[in-house]
Amino acid sequence: MRTRLCRHVCPRNCYNTCGLISMVEGDTIVKLYGDPAHGYSRGHLCRLGYSYLEIFNHPDRVLYPLKQEPRGSGNWRRISWTEALEQIAVYMLDLAAKYGSMLPVCIYNNSGDIGLLHRAWNWLARAMGRVTTATGNICMAAGLDALAYGFGTYTQPDPIDMAKARYLLLWGANPAWTAVHQMEYINRAREKGARLVVIDPVFTATASQADLYIQIRPGSDGALAAGIAWHLWQNGLIDNSYLSRNVVGWEAWQDYLAGLNLEELSAATGVSPELMARLAEEYATNTPAAIWLGLGLQRHVNGGQNVRTISALAAMTGNLGREGGGVYYPSLEYFNIFTTDWPEWMAPEDELRKFPIYDLAGALQRLQDPPVKMALIAGANPVVQNADSEALQRSLAAMELVVVSDLFLTSTARLADIFLPATTFLEHWDVVPSYWHRWIGVNEPAVPPRGECRSDLMTAASLAEMLNQKNPGVCPFPTGRSEEVWLAQLFNQEVYRLLGINHYRELLLGPRKLKLPANPWAGGQFATPSGCYELYSRRAEKDGLPSLPVYQPPAASTGPYPYRLLTTHTRDGLNSQFYNIADVPEPVAYISRDLARQKQLQNGTLVRLYNEWGEIIVPVEIKEMLPPRTVLCHQRPLPGGQSLNSLVPPLATDMGTITCGGPNLAYYDIFVNITPA
Repeated sequence: MRTRLCRHVCPRNCYNTCGLISMVEGDTIVKLYGDPAHGYSRGHLCRLGYSYLEIFNHPDRVLYPLKQEPRGSGNWRRISWTEALEQIAVYMLDLAAKYGSMLPVCIYNNSGDIGLLHRAWNWLARAMGRVTTATGNICMAAGLDALAYGFGTYTQPDPIDMAKARYLLLWGANPAWTAVHQMEYINRAREKGARLVVIDPVFTATASQADLYIQIRPGSDGALAAGIAWHLWQNGLIDNSYLSRNVVGWEAWQDYLAGLNLEELSAATGVSPELMARLAEEYATNTPAAIWLGLGLQRHVNGGQNVRTISALAAMTGNLGREGGGVYYPSLEYFNIFTTDWPEWMAPEDELRKFPIYDLAGALQRLQDPPVKMALIAGANPVVQNADSEALQRSLAAMELVVVSDLFLTSTARLADIFLPATTFLEHWDVVPSYWHRWIGVNEPAVPPRGECRSDLMTAASLAEMLNQKNPGVCPFPTGRSEEVWLAQLFNQEVYRLLGINHYRELLLGPRKLKLPANPWAGGQFATPSGCYELYSRRAEKDGLPSLPVYQPPAASTGPYPYRLLTTHTRDGLNSQFYNIADVPEPVAYISRDLARQKQLQNGTLVRLYNEWGEIIVPVEIKEMLPPRTVLCHQRPLPGGQSLNSLVPPLATDMGTITCGGPNLAYYDIFVNITPA
């Protein structure tokens, strides 16, 4: 039997976006391994990447449309696609007839798969116009806005060039667990003498490998950055030439620094002024120096200001213009170069009724005139990933119809009336940019879809076709197009130029790297109104924010709930994905020895973590080197249908609107109490 090799790119919401190759015999994938032609992952996969065949063949994967009667009963029966689509379409049209539009229909799509063709549900919403959707980016929006105020348009340096740095400052990043391929480039730098410094509230796997680990109190990152900036200024560790040529607002920034009280900053951060001074000297004298802003910094109500203040350090020292140096944070620019907007059939954005993604549960309850009566959910598991899980379950229970498209019967899917089975990336076409590196590849279907699974694109097109059968012309979303026709439309001449190809099928010979400058700011040009890096941002001022990157205190605990809860990622899964394919460690609440002594708790004691939003019961484990009054729970499934996010309030960050349409969720500003269960 002839063996075929097919190319893929991992579409998970992850830094790595690895290249993969499947070995196919007939209609069977016999092997899956890393693509050596992918210049970032270089033939390697993380442990989750090697598990995709297990996901593909998993016995719990749903292969046919299902209907649950009654909702929540677990009594599912198989139905045909025609029956499923007809029920959905008829219900949508009935709601439109009753309320005068499809505003009672909420279409919710998120980052379960970041391939561009998975935006089909959003395109369907735009085609119909007056429907209800979420706006904002649930995770990284505040950081993107913060960088936009300083840089104009943010495109990070090539992360491969981190290997050229002499000083690596990882601020809230734990790549040993969450971005394993980047560790190769970090280690290359260290082999040449680079120093690795990790700043994090938690002593992570990456921190254990660092030359210096600095524990900081959660949310006080801006205070530490301000303290370092003060020492840079006072000790002449700044690049005056760079500041005069390339930075706007240095004089105003000096005035702010002059008014700082280092003892107050030290009290806020838990970092001594002496250690701040040491960091300033090391950072300024070991160039090029790279700062990696992790995806936890912006998960506070002051998250955007934290990112702005840390970024200012690179401007003060001239590191923005140095190859191997600069500021690293995920960017959406490699997504934005593709064509994903078709005005000839899309309604204007302002026709959609949008609600903030950080408060999905509350919005579904508050929206009236008309109320939301139906939810279509794809690429997301909001019941365990969004804020206020218990209220969200109540909101979905109040719906007249809930439809979920996914691979498995997730926590959210189990609350649905109709389940639509989705394909994996091994069964459909797609293109998957990265928000971290510059390598672009396509997914080609290695085998036909299992069972009756359909891609999100084909499901959206099928629903549009059914709507038009029932009411001709009601939905202008194009139907009858193949996935490849859609894929071809995503590519444009600018993408082809940047990739050095003439047709997307050339990517089947191997991924290509976008032809962009290694350091986008090497020429001293920024996409700001002034053309410089803006410490002083009139745009921020106009948006009601501080004009300078001044420190704003994080959310504080209240009397009844004195302990901050951090809910960090693990290496066992990604958000709510992958936890059904391996033995997963028991979920625990990590507490400090002091807290255990105060509460008279021992390892294994069952405790109740609670606040005004919900509660969970888990065993505790004493962990050294946790910050004071902090509880740590990694994101893992909890037994008995519990959700860690039942403790998460719908709290917005300070920024996010200009880049993502709304703020993200302040996941790390959760406060709880703890008692024996």
